[in-house]
Amino acid sequence: MIHPRIDELLENVDSRYALVIVAAKRARQINNYHHQLGEGTFDEIPPLVESRSKNYLTMALEETSEGKITYTYTST
Repeated sequence: MIHPRIDELLENVDSRYALVIVAAKRARQINNYHHQLGEGTFDEIPPLVESRSKNYLTMALEETSEGKITYTYTST
């Protein structure tokens, strides 16, 4: 079973497409943060939730589910 559930995740985003983009970008930020720990630099934001998972995408989805991630659309 997937946790958090997709219907819970869609309460905090506009669409599945937005969910995929937001979660992927946040997972990359979390990954970069963990890689920078060894280098002594802290440019990225640490994970915003306590997670049992070590998977960065799961952490990003949990942050989205709890409403800790916000996003805006920008025009290019």
